[in-house]
Amino acid sequence: MCGIAGLLARDGATDYHNVARSMAEAITHRGPDESGVWGDADAGVFLSHRRLSILELSPAGSQPMTSPSGRYTMVFNGEIYNFSDLRKELEAAGSTEWRGHSDTEVMLFAFEKWGIEASLEKFTGMFAFAVWDNRERELYLVRDRIGEKPLYYSIHNSRLIFASELKSLHACSFWQPEIDRNSLSLYARHTYVPAPWTIFRDVFKLEPGTVLRARFDGNGMAHEIKPYWNAREAVERRLAEPFAGSDAEALDKLESMLRGIIGRQMVADVPVGAFLSGGIDSSLIVALMQSMHGMPVKTFTIGFTDDAYNEANHARNVADHLGTDHTEIYVSPEDSLSVVPRLADIYDEPFADSSQVPTFLVSQITRRNVTVSLSGDAGDELFCGYTRYMWLNNIWSFTRKFPRFMRPALSGALGIFSPWTWDRLFSFFGPVLPASAKQTHPGDKLHKLSEVLTAETPEEMYHRLISVWNRPSELVLGGTEPLTAVTDSARWAKVDSITERMMFIDLISYLPGDILVKVDRAAMANSLETRIPFLDHHLCEFAWSLPMSMKMRNGKSKWLLRKLLYKYVPEEIIERPKMGFASPIGEWLRGPLREWAGDLLAPERLRREGYFNAEVVARKWKEHLSGKRGWQAYLWTVLMFQQWRERWG
Repeated sequence: MCGIAGLLARDGATDYHNVARSMAEAITHRGPDESGVWGDADAGVFLSHRRLSILELSPAGSQPMTSPSGRYTMVFNGEIYNFSDLRKELEAAGSTEWRGHSDTEVMLFAFEKWGIEASLEKFTGMFAFAVWDNRERELYLVRDRIGEKPLYYSIHNSRLIFASELKSLHACSFWQPEIDRNSLSLYARHTYVPAPWTIFRDVFKLEPGTVLRARFDGNGMAHEIKPYWNAREAVERRLAEPFAGSDAEALDKLESMLRGIIGRQMVADVPVGAFLSGGIDSSLIVALMQSMHGMPVKTFTIGFTDDAYNEANHARNVADHLGTDHTEIYVSPEDSLSVVPRLADIYDEPFADSSQVPTFLVSQITRRNVTVSLSGDAGDELFCGYTRYMWLNNIWSFTRKFPRFMRPALSGALGIFSPWTWDRLFSFFGPVLPASAKQTHPGDKLHKLSEVLTAETPEEMYHRLISVWNRPSELVLGGTEPLTAVTDSARWAKVDSITERMMFIDLISYLPGDILVKVDRAAMANSLETRIPFLDHHLCEFAWSLPMSMKMRNGKSKWLLRKLLYKYVPEEIIERPKMGFASPIGEWLRGPLREWAGDLLAPERLRREGYFNAEVVARKWKEHLSGKRGWQAYLWTVLMFQQWRERWG
């Protein structure tokens, strides 16, 4: 995993070679091992690279890299996991003049043999890359199918600039950043800015599974964007050809696929390990890694002194059973709080998923021991793991029993008590509650429930359920939300149930926009490469071919994953309420972060800056400090923008 940057510009008024170099230096953390710049001033193309050496540690793996004929030059961020198979296929076709054994070199040979777009059909992996076609005088920008690797771009005044992170754009003296209030409205709702938008006007995220092709013509710069893989089409195709085998056959197929995927993702010339939370997804990945590995797999987790947020003991139980080489480090509140001042640098676009803090910390301790870590992310989206998937059907069925005029009263009743009071009530009555009613942080969930009960449709209920600020127009001054994958029904796959619809929308929005951004930035800030087996697109398509009964059965989510995991880890070690991976933001804002937050949220400051409604923020801040309500998610969203703006805005 690396960092890439570059530009396409032909005005001759700027030293673009040095601009490209500066753009790469801004993301040195993504590739601390080596740097490189290549340019063709006559063509107006300049490519730069920061290298984190994973495969082919010698100079034979250095980038930018040019194909044997000189036609293609590329900078690449990511991994092509099936590169060995492609290399053999190319050798059988006569390509044998290899300089090293990197996947980058295999990609360039593939472009020469099959062309860029045909090669994309063959690649399995995570990637964002730029490749210059010297013969056709065209620049290609490409992003992987699910969106694991980031790629930003801007086209203005016949200049195209691109990079792995927005930091690089700030290194361009000719780029003038302007905050987009419409994107700010999207951020207020989601806690991240969904693709293709970014926080800046005229800067975009290249969407997953797409190719941008740019060239100069008689009218300046021309470009087009088109998909090479479409999630909606892939899902609908697999739904039309469902898996017809038995439970046992599905289990065998899943295990076989995961073993092959994990085997390919464990290939590296540097130490490899895995994150282990003790949950279903990470435990399954580690269990299969360990079953395939002769030596104990290196696994990593962090623990917290607050039991409400601590999963370390569960991870330790799994590690002990599997016999991994386990590293467990407990972090203090001070350790967590020390990350907060760094968040605006780590996430150079406003980002307010509070699990960004522990994700950074676990990446930090992991990098001290290995350079590559496998992760269990994406199991929830593919195998129906999120609590909201189970909630929404139940809630919608429940609310339809009440006349519309009664729903606001029911919603209000749930908001009478603060989340803290609800937590205490659930704790007090815990011994007599059924297992299904035992939840972590029940107060926050009941308050969220109160916000969605008045929805008119299940789609509206889902939209509210995934929103922080349900009415961003009340917070953001002068912003209007553009369409996104969540709100544009034309992008939704045609599925039979609201549960599957939620899973699909999460696959194309929340997963690439939140989860993958969080993991990529937290890991790369520590120069750690992460790999996610569940994001292999063949496995993704297989998961969508499975009937819902293999994902949700007898009230159990991720049924098939559980069955496979229980072959390696006893059920009693795994089964417990889903906890998540968060931070005690609410308590921090009332305690050690109170002064910091109060300064950023000061009404006179908000009025002067002119982005947020100061009165709305002040009311929530006052209620939060009093303990009457838990507005931490709302306030954290505002705070992360305020902190980000101090640094980058």
